Amino acid sequence: MDRTSELITKNSDILFIYDAKGANPNGDPDDENKPRMDYETSRNLVSDVRLKRYIRDYLQDYKGQDIFVAKVDNKALNVTERLEALFSSYRQDCSKSLNLTRLERNQIDWLLSRLIDVRFFGATMPIKAKEGAGGSATFTGPIQFNWGYSLNKVELMESSSITSHFSSEAEKVQGAIGKDWRIYYSLVAFHGIVSAKRAERTSLSLDDLALFDESMIKAIPLESTTRSKIGQTPRLYIRVEYNDCRTFLGDLRDRVNLDKTEGLRDVSAFTLDLSQLSALLSTKIDRISRILFWQDADLKISGWREDDRIRGKLIPLEV
Repeated sequence: MDRTSELITKNSDILFIYDAKGANPNGDPDDENKPRMDYETSRNLVSDVRLKRYIRDYLQDYKGQDIFVAKVDNKALNVTERLEALFSSYRQDCSKSLNLTRLERNQIDWLLSRLIDVRFFGATMPIKAKEGAGGSATFTGPIQFNWGYSLNKVELMESSSITSHFSSEAEKVQGAIGKDWRIYYSLVAFHGIVSAKRAERTSLSLDDLALFDESMIKAIPLESTTRSKIGQTPRLYIRVEYNDCRTFLGDLRDRVNLDKTEGLRDVSAFTLDLSQLSALLSTKIDRISRILFWQDADLKISGWREDDRIRGKLIPLEV
């Protein structure tokens, strides 16, 4: 793997918006796998883990990257088993004194050079402790998201029972019966950050960050291909990169609004107002290095003022 790219030195704030139509964006296993909801506000919720899973799968399936948080031969592994699988795949790169419960610094560095999802999102790994007992090393990833929520009020579709042709137990004659929960329409927004100081510990490079930008736009259409996940489309991606490692502007979702929040069924039914976000960026333009911007052609936006100050920082993403 070519690791000659420079490490990042600048923070970023991220706004990512996608929609789900007739799908279940993130089922809750503790609640009949219903779409996660804040029932007081009727907002649909999606965990950051769900979003990161799409990105990991895309990097593994379409970019040929090794992924730390991944199944092997469709089996879930514990950390030690996953490390064994990785080191055995690249035995020529391993130290002869390898002890998986007591990884040395050079072995951690080797793993970081191989595992792009650890450079992105971090991980916990076993590592040698001072007293010789097994311990763990936690890498807090430089790229983090909080939970996503819908900008519109979301209605659940009435569940229908589904049956499996196959019995859940060998002695049963009939197939298994379950519920199929979906939402009509959800416009989900995520806020994320890229921390340059955190990147020093996982060696996140400029090339890595360019691949992350690509993944944010391409991963969901290519990886949300199960029967409950199909119907999800990225609509907007903005990464505001600053001049230094000390600046964040906060949750960018607080600066966007819909002209209509109820009864939505598809992307044609509303306009996304970016006037507050545009105003914020204009006032902070001296702290901004560049603004990477991608918009789906079907999303209608208003208030995005590409004045001379913003235009000079704008980098349209083409993927």
